[in-house]
Amino acid sequence: MGVQPLLILFTLYADIWKIIECQCSPLRKNNLMKTGYYYSQGDIIIGGFIHQFTVEVSNLPSSTVKTVILREILSENTFNLLAFVFAVKEINNSSVLLPNITLALFLKNHFRFTNNIISAALDILLGNIVVMNFKCDSPPPVAALIENLPDEESYQFYNLFQLYHYPQISYTSQNLYMSDTKRFPYFYRTVPNELHLCAGIGKLLKHFGWNWVSIISADDDHSVRAVQTLREGIERSGGCIEFHKTFPHHSTFPNNLVIKINALIETSSAVNILFFKENSAFRKHDTFRFYSLFKPGKVFITIGKTEINREPSVRIFLKNNSLIFTTHRSDMPNFLKFIREMKPVWLKNVDYDGSNWWAALCDRQCPKNIRRQCSSTKFITLEEKLQFSYHCHSTQFGNSYSVYNAVYAVAHALHDMIMSGSGNDTKWTRKNWEVLDYLPWKLHRYLRNLHFKNGLGEEMYMDENGDLAIEYDILNLIFFPDGTWKYEIVGHYNPYAPPGQDFTIDEKAIVWESSFNQTPPQPRCSPRCHPGYRILHREGELVCCYDCIPCAEGEVSNQTDMDTCTTCPEDQWPNQKRNACIPKVRTFLSYEEPLGIALTSIILFFFLVTAVILVIFIYYRDTPIVRANNRDLSYIFLISLMLCFFCSLAFIGHPEDVTCILRQTTFGITFSITLSSILAKTITVVMAFHATKPGSKLRKWMGSRVSNSIVLSCSLIQTVLCLAWLFIAPPFVYLNMRSEIGIILIECNEGSVAAFYCVLGYLGFLAGVSFIIAFLARNLPDSFSEAKYITFSMLVFCSVWISFIPTYLSTKGKYMVAVEIFAILASSAGLLGCIFFPKCYIILLRPERNSKKYLTKT
Repeated sequence: MGVQPLLILFTLYADIWKIIECQCSPLRKNNLMKTGYYYSQGDIIIGGFIHQFTVEVSNLPSSTVKTVILREILSENTFNLLAFVFAVKEINNSSVLLPNITLALFLKNHFRFTNNIISAALDILLGNIVVMNFKCDSPPPVAALIENLPDEESYQFYNLFQLYHYPQISYTSQNLYMSDTKRFPYFYRTVPNELHLCAGIGKLLKHFGWNWVSIISADDDHSVRAVQTLREGIERSGGCIEFHKTFPHHSTFPNNLVIKINALIETSSAVNILFFKENSAFRKHDTFRFYSLFKPGKVFITIGKTEINREPSVRIFLKNNSLIFTTHRSDMPNFLKFIREMKPVWLKNVDYDGSNWWAALCDRQCPKNIRRQCSSTKFITLEEKLQFSYHCHSTQFGNSYSVYNAVYAVAHALHDMIMSGSGNDTKWTRKNWEVLDYLPWKLHRYLRNLHFKNGLGEEMYMDENGDLAIEYDILNLIFFPDGTWKYEIVGHYNPYAPPGQDFTIDEKAIVWESSFNQTPPQPRCSPRCHPGYRILHREGELVCCYDCIPCAEGEVSNQTDMDTCTTCPEDQWPNQKRNACIPKVRTFLSYEEPLGIALTSIILFFFLVTAVILVIFIYYRDTPIVRANNRDLSYIFLISLMLCFFCSLAFIGHPEDVTCILRQTTFGITFSITLSSILAKTITVVMAFHATKPGSKLRKWMGSRVSNSIVLSCSLIQTVLCLAWLFIAPPFVYLNMRSEIGIILIECNEGSVAAFYCVLGYLGFLAGVSFIIAFLARNLPDSFSEAKYITFSMLVFCSVWISFIPTYLSTKGKYMVAVEIFAILASSAGLLGCIFFPKCYIILLRPERNSKKYLTKT
């Protein structure tokens, strides 16, 4: 029968009901009146659906265990029934919530067939209860319908009954499609929608780095839509789907399909997501979910608990390979007490196995929080014990927590509506009954804006989609060697928490099978790219199939599976593993390192040698060899050489702006004094030779005045150049981060390169003029042989500085400074050695030659 004929039938049925002024209706009693429903009397009815049924399962195909289970009782629904009864009882006993109002509860059993669901709904909405006694009265209004229908049936149910605006509250459906409040304004639920579920699974996969995934799901429209959302999320975060297989949602697994999917899982290295909803039709997929527990070396992520009503001899073969997403369920101590103290008659007619279910609570294997103290019970067979023993498990109570919250949500919405309609009069009585007119229509406003505390004192609210804002628990199904088992909460996903706090998981609490070697597996098409490497995708393959290549020089990756490496800041450099940036080593030519010590020693040695020569010249100042060629120039020359050696020390040590300025300017000025002294000496030699000729006019130019003027004027030009350099672009400290890999060179930047080379060029000019004049005077008589020494000294000087330029430009860092120091030392030592060592040799070792007679002989 289609939806439209059923709607017409229901409308006709309702109209006939309204015409009858007085009808026969039963006296309400807190008892079971008929097999398949539960009713308790009150002022306002909360309608609910429960599902009790059995299924036949035989010949479980397993390579490890062969067994036969004759019948599986899904008795978790008994917990749902008791949660309805408990919540209503708790609310009715409250003096704060709905005072002076008693909630009625009308529960109907259904078998997940559309005609049974519609029939049950009509019974609830029209008060169709078996006649026990007669009373002429109108039935109490129905506030809402709380259901656990499969997604497709829930959708059809909504389309059928939305005309009458009854709030439909699901405690199992996570159908993303029905979160559209514009299309489904009267639909609510006390579980999160599938969008949050898919996001939570994606967070779990990303946390463990699992990017090679297979999915097995039902083929109904809503599951297909949810899996598509899941796939998009996985692929967006860099994961890949190895395969996706579906199975019929309305019938049993075909044997060939079971064999095919098992074969795929056996050969796959993927994490397997079993997207089987808790309320899928007939729940035949529970058998497949059970098969997965026998497969070693695999990981299974499921969205519903597995029924473990197997004997211990079977459970010892099951593997610790499952992580399970379930809606958060808080412990309800009073509910457990209610279960322990309940009357078995409450279950007798709702489920024909109810008495067995109740009797199984006496089992010594049941935890203390739910175990009954029974004096005597009927004999329970081994088969019946296996069917019911699992429901004693302390962490599995069906959807009782969601049922509990659904009842409290309706009660609080009713309370808000009634208190608002009665002017917040807490002494509301039946005189205010008119506020309940059009009850379903009015209730929606309060459900949409609901914010309440349930009986446990927990803050609850409905989000913008009409979903109860609640988180997911991540469970680990653990089997112990003795055949016992438990669900351990190892993580949470709260889509309503701030980013970064929404997903938590305790890896240490997860128990994996021994083949995982105490660590979770890493199912991937390619191994993980560890820090220091990046992903290089293979052309024409899935994004999860790639090669790992090291980061380029100067780049790092500090996370696994990075697509690109990041460049280090300019003042940092990758460590050896290239997984972190570390500060670059700052270096300069220091006094502590061997090169600095060697250069400092050489500088001090030549400084002392020059000082000794100066002392010798001062001591022997009246000897002919010292007085020849202007001894004052010799003093100036030796002092300037000492300064040249000494200024080399400014090139060693940590550069500062002051030292950078001094090292270049003092070097330029002192060397200009030295070279101008040599030039003055050379000119003096030439003038002295020509002045000895008869009638020469050069005699009047002989003397210290001319030589001093040459030294002063030549040095002044260099001083002016240095001052101009300082005013235009002075040298400064520069952190050279590019010259050498992983090193910051602290060096002096010349500021103006042109000025630097002008200073060097001027020194070269003085040296060149001195060399030319000395070279031309090299053949003068022996008494004036100093011209030869000056020629050799200038030849050494020019050779050093000509070779300095290419060497300086080809070196880096502190070695450039060392080259410049070497050039200063070598050229200064060449001048000192070529000009003064021969004279010292005569003064100290050949004094007989240090006479005027010897110097004037031809």
